[in-house]
Amino acid sequence: MKKLSFPGFFLPVLALLSFYPYRLSEGSLPIGAPLPKAEVVVKDVSGKSISLAAAKQENGLLVMFTCNTCPYVIRNQGRTKEVCAYAANRKVGVILLNANEGDRESGNSFSAMQSYAKGQNYQMYYAMDNNSVLADAFGASRTPECYLFDKDGKLVYHGAIDDSPGDAGQVRRRHLQNAIDEMLSGKEVTVKETRSVGCSIKRA
Repeated sequence: MKKLSFPGFFLPVLALLSFYPYRLSEGSLPIGAPLPKAEVVVKDVSGKSISLAAAKQENGLLVMFTCNTCPYVIRNQGRTKEVCAYAANRKVGVILLNANEGDRESGNSFSAMQSYAKGQNYQMYYAMDNNSVLADAFGASRTPECYLFDKDGKLVYHGAIDDSPGDAGQVRRRHLQNAIDEMLSGKEVTVKETRSVGCSIKRA
C-alpha cells in the first residue's frame, strides 16, 4: 500500500486544525470565564514574585503556557515575542508560565528558565507554575497555549498564536493578534477558540 508523505500531508492538516473552532475538552476554561487563581503568586525569572492580578494591565492580560524545550515553542519563539510586545504596547499585561513540573530536574528547571529567558531577551514575565496549579485551573494542556482576558478579566480568546504552528512562512491568520485588536476596539472576538498544537504539559 502506498504511504502518505508525512511532512507534506501533516503541515496543511495542522494549519486547518488550528483555524477552525473546536469543542473544548473537559476541564478547559470556557470563553467568558473570569481569570482563575488571580492571586496565586508565582516566581518570575528575575526572582520577583508576581500574581496574575498584578501582571494584568488596564486593557487586559495575556497568559501563555510555554516552556524551554518544546520544538513547537522554539518554532514559535519569534512570533511569541512579537505578539507579546504587540500586547504590551497596547497596555495588555503579559505573563508566560512554565507548568512542566515533571521536567524540573532538566530542561525546565528554574535556572534553565532564567538562561532561556536571557538568551531570548524576554521583556515579559516568565514564571514557574509550581505543581502546575495555574495550568490545572486553566485546563491548559499544550505549549504554547494562549489565554487572552479583557479589561474586566473575562476570557475572550483561547488557543494558538496563529494558524500555522509548524511553519511561520505559511501563516494566513494571526488568531491572537486579531483577537487583541478586536478586544481593544470593543468588538466581539470573531474567532474565540482555536486548537493549540504543541507539546503536552509535563505534569508531575
